Amino acid sequence: MKGMAKGPDRWWGGLLKAEWLYSLGLFVILMGAWELLVRYLEVPFYLVPAPSGVLVALKEGFSEGLTSRVGFYLHTYYTLGEALAGFVIGSGSGIILGTLIAQSRFLGKVFVPYLVAFQSLPKVALAPLLVVWFGVGMTSKIVIVAMLTFFPLLVNSIAGFESVDRDVLEMMRSLRATRWQMFVKVRFPSALPFIFAGLSMAIVYSLIGAIVGEFIGGRYGLGIMITQMSSTMDMEGIFSVFVVLSLIGIALYLIMRSIERRVVFWTSRSRDVIGL
Repeated sequence: MKGMAKGPDRWWGGLLKAEWLYSLGLFVILMGAWELLVRYLEVPFYLVPAPSGVLVALKEGFSEGLTSRVGFYLHTYYTLGEALAGFVIGSGSGIILGTLIAQSRFLGKVFVPYLVAFQSLPKVALAPLLVVWFGVGMTSKIVIVAMLTFFPLLVNSIAGFESVDRDVLEMMRSLRATRWQMFVKVRFPSALPFIFAGLSMAIVYSLIGAIVGEFIGGRYGLGIMITQMSSTMDMEGIFSVFVVLSLIGIALYLIMRSIERRVVFWTSRSRDVIGL
């Protein structure tokens, strides 16, 4: 029986490893095609750089010192710090308020119209105003990130708590469970898959918010590097920053998925099967 139980796990594990290999192979093919097309069509470097040039820019950026303003380390530290701080504040606020609204129809009727109206405001348009209010330091970027990550967690938290099986709640009531016991043992575990889906989305949004804030104004950050490189038409440098941002985004997403597998372990298998 144990051997039979391990069989499907090994099969899925092998399939997932094969998917990663296919993904890596597709990346190599795309980069090779990109390199050949740029060279064959003689595309100017200030329009689209070749991957080999981007690789050189990456090497140069990572060869700089930790505190160098022309290297990646210092700017990555600021962008990542802004993104994570805003993510914690925004997602935490969204989960808390979403939980409260889901437990009270009165609070939902009072707050939801204002929250929807707030979400309808374009955050890019609000960014210059936030920079004026909070300055060009990290605070304004953290506020922008918090605004971007708040609503996904609010909506997902409400949806998660509303998805609770009513039959299970009735059974808990028949067992004379208190409201707190029903929340801890039924409502919150049922909402966790929805909350983690929102967290996985918000962790990527956090990087976008930090970069948008840095475009408006700032001293350090990967967005500042992109702005400076744009002024000198350094396309290889810009694309190298894109690569760094992509790697950070992938790493943050995988970390969040890893946490989800350990916390919401009863739903991980089905999501892994469809490649999420």
